[in-house]
Amino acid sequence: MRALLAGAAFVPVSAFAAPRDEPVVVVAADPAAVPEEDQEIVVRGSRPIAESESAALEIQRNSPALVSVIASDAVGRLPDQNIAQAISRLPGVGVERDQGQARYVNLRGAPKRWTTLSFDGVNVVSPEGRAARFDSIPSAIAKQIVVRKAVTPDMVGETISGNVDIITRSAFDHNGLFVAGKAGVGYVELGDRREWEGSLVVSDRFETGIGEFGIVSSATMYRRGMVTDNFETDWEAVKEDARPGFGDRIWARETENKLYRLVRKNYSLSTRLDWEPSAGNRIFAETIYSAFQDDEQRNNYIFDLDDQQSRTPAGTASCAVNATPAAGTTGYADVCTGNTPLRGTVYGIDLNSNFTVRAYKQSVFTNTLGGDHDLDTWRVSWRANYTRSIDDRTQPAQLNYDSPSFGSNGANAANRLTVAYDLTDPQLAKVELYRTIRNANGTLGRGERVSAIENFPRTLSRLRSLYAADTTEAYTARLDVSHDIDGLLGNRTTIAAGLRFDDRTKSVDERLLELNNAAQFAAAGIPTGYDQIAIPGGFQGQVPLGYTFQYFGRDKLLDLVERAKKVGVYRDQTANLYNVNERIYSAYAMATVTTDWGNVIGGARIEHIRNNSSAATINGATGVTTPISVERDITLVYPSLHINYDVNDRMKARLSFNTGAARPDYDQLRPNLTFNDANLTVSGGNPDAKPEKAMGVDAYVEYYVLPRGFLSIGAYYKRLRDVLFDTTRTFGSDVLNANGVDRSQYVYSTIDNGGDGSILGIEGAIQQQLDPFVADLGLPDWVGGFGVQMNATLNRSRAETPDGRRVPLPGASDAVYNLGVYYEKYGFSARVQYQNRSRWLDDLGDFQTINGVVRGVDGGDFYWAKDNELDASVRYAINQNVELYGNFSNLLNGPGRRYVGDTRYTIEHETFGRRYQAGVRVTF
Repeated sequence: MRALLAGAAFVPVSAFAAPRDEPVVVVAADPAAVPEEDQEIVVRGSRPIAESESAALEIQRNSPALVSVIASDAVGRLPDQNIAQAISRLPGVGVERDQGQARYVNLRGAPKRWTTLSFDGVNVVSPEGRAARFDSIPSAIAKQIVVRKAVTPDMVGETISGNVDIITRSAFDHNGLFVAGKAGVGYVELGDRREWEGSLVVSDRFETGIGEFGIVSSATMYRRGMVTDNFETDWEAVKEDARPGFGDRIWARETENKLYRLVRKNYSLSTRLDWEPSAGNRIFAETIYSAFQDDEQRNNYIFDLDDQQSRTPAGTASCAVNATPAAGTTGYADVCTGNTPLRGTVYGIDLNSNFTVRAYKQSVFTNTLGGDHDLDTWRVSWRANYTRSIDDRTQPAQLNYDSPSFGSNGANAANRLTVAYDLTDPQLAKVELYRTIRNANGTLGRGERVSAIENFPRTLSRLRSLYAADTTEAYTARLDVSHDIDGLLGNRTTIAAGLRFDDRTKSVDERLLELNNAAQFAAAGIPTGYDQIAIPGGFQGQVPLGYTFQYFGRDKLLDLVERAKKVGVYRDQTANLYNVNERIYSAYAMATVTTDWGNVIGGARIEHIRNNSSAATINGATGVTTPISVERDITLVYPSLHINYDVNDRMKARLSFNTGAARPDYDQLRPNLTFNDANLTVSGGNPDAKPEKAMGVDAYVEYYVLPRGFLSIGAYYKRLRDVLFDTTRTFGSDVLNANGVDRSQYVYSTIDNGGDGSILGIEGAIQQQLDPFVADLGLPDWVGGFGVQMNATLNRSRAETPDGRRVPLPGASDAVYNLGVYYEKYGFSARVQYQNRSRWLDDLGDFQTINGVVRGVDGGDFYWAKDNELDASVRYAINQNVELYGNFSNLLNGPGRRYVGDTRYTIEHETFGRRYQAGVRVTF
């Protein structure tokens, strides 16, 4: 294999007693002198699991700071379609999922916004902002993933918990022409859907009169059809419920099903051109485009149980149970009818039916020009980057159908439905639908049971078509210079310094077409009955709904939107528009002192941040628009110290002291409120929110059993100030009500600073294959193929909320662990991987005094329940060039479940089905 840096010395891994059926793999004899991205070892043998693990551990062992590494072929070892899932098995890594797909990364119990994303060392802004979303990045784009957990001065200051650096492919990874391809097809149990996957990499290198050139291009595609089994329930403390025991009661204000049919895609294109004009000098240009796309059709049935909450009888005394509610009331939150929060009957309620076509797409287009120059004792590295990230939230069509009005004292209640609800099982919300009887005395009763939801009258009340995109443009320039000095303070001292400039702007474009009355529908020729858009066929999922329904036809909805364009136009949603600009001027200086026993790295980084945010506020009463802009600036300094002690040739001890600060996200810095009628949400900016600051210490011991055994144990602690919290509550204001739309009951979210906090944790990992011990133990040769990977992280985190409570940090599980067992020998590989993480805080709820008791307005704080995942894979190498593979995903088919306050009160429950895939890989 060709040296990645001219003049580097190489030794074979066979010096570490590699088994005889493995190929020779080479690593840098002095990896500390080689950047991590250049320490890549290309695996081309019969033992890809073992070989890639060996390569990753060698990089990890020689890193000057605490890292975990996935090298080359290991990324594709399990069915990992994106980067979040690929790294989820590493120590200290937790993931958050959306519809069963790994999306966000939590490192060592920290909030997801503390994890930064970079390509080849250049930080990239995710389409959603600072909380990097990793499911838009296919794992096949990477040759190596480095998770940096200890923050050094050359890393951006907002990297508090760590950085995920995606090292992309280079033509210089191979000796000449290289071609690798992959094609697979799969089956998704739920909904009887299909999935496809393919990738192609082509690279070559050329000698010229002005140096050597290399070019590599890659393309990847993953496509999956899906349906979901879903139910959701929103809870509330009801002020009208003041009878004995009310302080312990929260009621389901609505329960619903969101029944998705969707196609998800991940795809990418990339090209990189490298030029080595001379030994020790390399210049490259790289462009990467990656995207996540969600084409979705959603039938959403909302049973609005609190539709007539204001009619709930008030009273504070105990009452005898009478199943018939008082005249003109529905029985909602009325214990006198025998109803309880988890079981009961509500009469004459509104059925809100939403039918949506969504075309979401998140993309990252990043372009880098850079160079690395080795000038004897001086090294110079420079980068210039332009990145455009787009969060396209387009919803081409949304139709809302409502039940007839309740009428005076329930005069029209007989045209509405009665719902018997049973929420006693957190894993299944049960509803039964009945006709409503209005008795002569004005009381309501339950009629015959109805199975088909289409048998209840509903009328089109609103048609919307939304085009919306959040665009972030970022420019980065970076210069790093280092110089080696022999004999200063140790055997060798490396002085490094650097400058960096970032200019990032996030802007919003949002245009809405809306019709909301019968006259407009008639003028456009739009029918108001659901039967005009329904298509034959029943529910494709498996969850017991308690009713039947018909799906809508996508083309039929889009046809109604085309008709709507004849009488309506797309209008800028001025209230939702904003522009946030951030400029960061940063510099750092650091020294690495290398001694006979290890090395010490110390230094500091300084950053000056300027923010300018602008938006418009709209007076809901007058419609007057007022521009508003806010400017803020702050200077932050981040010192750090890292000590790496080589106890012996196999054991290393690491101690680090580091600092960082995480700033509010761009949309959180906007100076206005924005709303989303499709999702029934309102979000608000807070330009006065301060960065949350952290000071931390890490202490780790690592033991390496060459060639690929590894054992580590470590502890970490971070002290926090001004902790940022996402808060969620019912909006509760009519300031945004307009055009007949009541937004007072939308879910409102914003961000606020709390007080101090801390994270304390321990992390352990073990990785070992039996091969090195087979001969000593007298075992048969075939037994050497067995291996194990285990890691666990235990956390305790606490932080003070804006309202003075002490809660865990958002996204922090008390326990995260992975257990993997594999067998690899004679060209055959098999692997089973289990992942588990305990519950974690998602959002803060709003607490207020209700009937003299401080309570959660919506039930309390919001949590994700524990998550269990089991995956497996098999491979067989027919020869050096062709390999067959099979992947088995989501074998436990566990739910993604959120709850509020108490685990009894589920607010969201979704399952997605097991997935099976088979395919072939070729390499030439």
